[in-house]
Amino acid sequence: MEIQYLGHSSFRIKGKTVTIVTDPYDSEKVGFKFPKLEANIVTVSHDHLDHNQAQLVDGDPKVVSDPGEYEIAGVSVFGTHTYHDNKNGEERGSNTVYTITIDGVNICHLGDLGHKLSDEQLDSVGNVDVLFVPVGGVDTIDPSEASQVISQIEPKVIIPMHYKVPGLVISKGEEMSDVEAFVKEIGIEPVRDNKFVITPDKIPEEVQVVVLERKT
Repeated sequence: MEIQYLGHSSFRIKGKTVTIVTDPYDSEKVGFKFPKLEANIVTVSHDHLDHNQAQLVDGDPKVVSDPGEYEIAGVSVFGTHTYHDNKNGEERGSNTVYTITIDGVNICHLGDLGHKLSDEQLDSVGNVDVLFVPVGGVDTIDPSEASQVISQIEPKVIIPMHYKVPGLVISKGEEMSDVEAFVKEIGIEPVRDNKFVITPDKIPEEVQVVVLERKT
């Protein structure tokens, strides 16, 4: 399958027969244009404008926006209830972490996770090959906290998201950490590219960090 970064917390995951888009965003809210594209499935981690614009994705996709177990076109999507902050949702509400099995690869999208995972949540997330992890802080986990969550989940491939980039206008965006702060924290030299291709037989044995350039 091929993974492309659409910016902020949004990715396009293109499998053999199914395409998934995660957390499509409002262009005006984020500061850069959400690309025109089609998908079969859209996942929404929480109901904020920079994550919940499923109507921008063409192709009449099935939208998944709540915890639970879903089977769509041969793809397994499992949503785990978490919080957008470290105070049980008192400040920013709930967040759904999605574990997606597509073409034999387990992908996990943490959304705007605001805390370390409990044992129960960790069991629910399960085995993860590729992890999309927020690293910018402010409204979600920061580089240090992201490193701790990664240690809990133990993925093989780490793809950072939700960090400070040129043009970001989201509230408090100027206070977010950039991806280099996370790279320094995690201590692994990343692969940098405009897309990432993975199959079950190409899952790396050593942990790999992949920094993706945003698709425009």
